[in-house]
Amino acid sequence: MNDIMPELTLETAPAPTLTLETKTEMAPVPKPAEAEQDLSPEELKMVEDFAQKIDLTNSTQILQYGAGSQKKVADFSGATLENIRTKDLGEIGDMVTGLVAELKGFDAAAEEPKGIFGLFKKAANQLEEMKTQYAKAETNVERITGMLQDHQVQLLKDIAMLDKMYEMNLAYFKELSMYILAGKKKLEEVRSTELPALMAKAQQSGLPEDAQAAKDLDDMCTRFEKKLYDLQLTRNISVQMAPQIRLIQSNNTMMAEKIQTSIVNTIPLWKSQMVLALGLAHSQQAIEAQRAVTDMTNDLLKKNAAMLKQGTIEAAKESERGIVDIETLQQTNRNLIETLDEVVQIQKDGRAKRAAAEAELGRIEGELKAKLLEVTR
Repeated sequence: MNDIMPELTLETAPAPTLTLETKTEMAPVPKPAEAEQDLSPEELKMVEDFAQKIDLTNSTQILQYGAGSQKKVADFSGATLENIRTKDLGEIGDMVTGLVAELKGFDAAAEEPKGIFGLFKKAANQLEEMKTQYAKAETNVERITGMLQDHQVQLLKDIAMLDKMYEMNLAYFKELSMYILAGKKKLEEVRSTELPALMAKAQQSGLPEDAQAAKDLDDMCTRFEKKLYDLQLTRNISVQMAPQIRLIQSNNTMMAEKIQTSIVNTIPLWKSQMVLALGLAHSQQAIEAQRAVTDMTNDLLKKNAAMLKQGTIEAAKESERGIVDIETLQQTNRNLIETLDEVVQIQKDGRAKRAAAEAELGRIEGELKAKLLEVTR
């Protein structure tokens, strides 16, 4: 329900920047009936009464007609633009993105060390590292959550403020509509009664001052018509402001809902999952330790069984062997026979060589004796 009542005044207000230049294509002025359908009987009565107060011969009044409402719309547009400019929704998006990065940064499924000894040695340190990582992530999440809550409160305040702005914009729109409607009524009245009367009077009297009076009133009507056109342009700005305000509200509402979802659902779910992850880490370590022990036991049993098999086979083989292998006796006998054969051969060779030496010694001795006998003669 809009509690802001429109206000029509002909008092001189601080002159805003207005344009009274002739437009090349001036939009047609809507008929009064087109605007009357949106007004209550009390507002229509206000328009009728106000139209009777308008004096088209007053240049200042024409210049300032509706200027207060135009200034309200201009100031209101500036305030809305400032609200859009100062609303840094990107910062909230960065916070939510940072929150997601923190949640993804926690890795409870870290790679386990290999081997039973490495597992027992590093398991405790790995769990402590996981707890430290969780505490760090939790601290950052709490900090980001606090900032998001502050932004959510501000967004909710802005949403309520934008509702008020929307109501104000409706009031300004209605106020401009009433100015336009009153002006059109007055313009139609002057052009249908006063202006024809002055023109008829000028034609009858033929006096220049009467002709000038009719011309001045016609010019004032034209100026006032341009003024009403400017008010229509201002009202069009007010019409455009309504969806813009609702768009800003929609953006704020979506961000507030996103923050609410993160605070109420995402963060508690993450914390519960992290608690489960830490519990599962304990269980996983116990499972890995038991698996390592079992694997090591099986390996030892397999190795011992293999060693026992090999030892038993070798012992059995050794037990079936004699003190001296037959192959060894055969080889020894062959070597002994070969040795004896070589000894016999050597002895034969020695006897032959001695016989030859004895014969040679006899010959040498004979030659020496012959030589001695020859010398004594």
